[in-house]
Amino acid sequence: VMSVLIETSKGDIVIDLFVEERPKCCINFLKLCKIKFYNFCLFHNVQRNFLVQTGDPTSSGGGGQSIWGVLKGGKYRTFEAELLPRLNHVKVGTVSMADNGSGCHGSQFFITTGENLEYLNGKHTVFGEVAEGMDVLTAINEAYCDKDGRPYQDIRIYHTLILEDPFEDPEGLVVSERSPSPPPEVVKSDRIGAAEDIDEFKGKTEVEVKEILSSRESKANAHILEMVGDIPDADAKPPENVLFVCKLNPATTDEDLEIIFSRFGPIVSCEVIRDQKTGDSLQYAFIEFENEEDCTKAYFKMDNVLIDDRRIHVDFSQSLAKVKGVNRRKLSSEEDKKVGRANDGLATKKKDIKGDNYEMVFEEDSEPPQDTQDVGKSKEQKYKGREQKDERRDHSEEGAGRRGRPGDRHGGGRDRDREDRDRPSRHSRDKDRHHERRNEDSQHHRANSDGAKRSERLGDDSRGRERQREGRRSRSRSRSRGRKERR
Repeated sequence: VMSVLIETSKGDIVIDLFVEERPKCCINFLKLCKIKFYNFCLFHNVQRNFLVQTGDPTSSGGGGQSIWGVLKGGKYRTFEAELLPRLNHVKVGTVSMADNGSGCHGSQFFITTGENLEYLNGKHTVFGEVAEGMDVLTAINEAYCDKDGRPYQDIRIYHTLILEDPFEDPEGLVVSERSPSPPPEVVKSDRIGAAEDIDEFKGKTEVEVKEILSSRESKANAHILEMVGDIPDADAKPPENVLFVCKLNPATTDEDLEIIFSRFGPIVSCEVIRDQKTGDSLQYAFIEFENEEDCTKAYFKMDNVLIDDRRIHVDFSQSLAKVKGVNRRKLSSEEDKKVGRANDGLATKKKDIKGDNYEMVFEEDSEPPQDTQDVGKSKEQKYKGREQKDERRDHSEEGAGRRGRPGDRHGGGRDRDREDRDRPSRHSRDKDRHHERRNEDSQHHRANSDGAKRSERLGDDSRGRERQREGRRSRSRSRSRGRKERR
């Protein structure tokens, strides 16, 4: 097996060549390594978990030439690809010549960092594989790169060493005794130098490294909170004169804490945080002092103190609510009485319950309660329902009267038919009269709902009395007809 050692700025890589399957590619690669053509070439294209590419002295991706181009120039700049026998890009570490777009190769080659890259087969000529230095290949693969795949820190080939070369040198090949010095245009770069040490933690202790990492994490979290709008600014800091007190007894109030902590200095505000719905204490509070010195004294003196049979914990507040300007609104004593509880320092918003927008749902066999039959109905539907109830009640009264009197068996049927024919006209007159009365009431008493209800009750009573009078008249007519028939 013929091998080549490539020294890079990340470490050494040993490549085994397939000289029997790819003789022309192997001759080209070996002779370019022999004349030190690859020295100081950059890995100009690094695509993570795909490939790393090098072999271009210009570092542009479009340069480089074959060994015959170096010796003869012109049309010998590239050579035709060797695709038979077929070798595929199956595993990590496969070495292949880069195609220039026309089925030819020059000096550029790449090493795969992913498996089963079938779409590279038939285009790029596989001529070797990595035998040693997979860790170096992984380090190159994980380099930080820009959008074009160029690493931010240069990764270069420093030197190439041929371990064994079975091919004769082509005519005109001159091998220098020492490695040539790189030209200035090759070494010049706008990136971090390949030999530059960028280990920022070098010479620092483990504790210092943890502090640096913790500070960076805190700054990153602050920027995230600023982006989502939880804090006004990433550099905003919590006030140093506010204490956070937790593990409180639910019975402890604002006044209790203010009395206890006021011995350290003047207190601006003392607030036990409570549930917005129930008003129960959440067992933590914020205490704001006028001076930072008083806040510091309270912090050292009051931690783990027993208050209302509870050992409290005291720390400096990390809340930015005061900085952001969103403070809880205190309830006045009058509002507390309306709400029906003691002053808890929180304002709760009542929710409007809109029950008229929903209808009751019942089982098929069950009937709705009497007081929920009119829920969700309009006023006109309510009035129609009441009128239908009155008509059913009148029918039941007339039927009861006819069953209790002799003569209804013969002449009662004709009277009922006549009354049924006359009833729609009376019903329409009652309905028109009712609508006129309701329109007058709505014009004069629209603002007074109680007056409207009284007018509706009076209208119902007048209609009931009128129907009773009409019923008595119909019953008297039926009795007179019955007497005439008997005669």
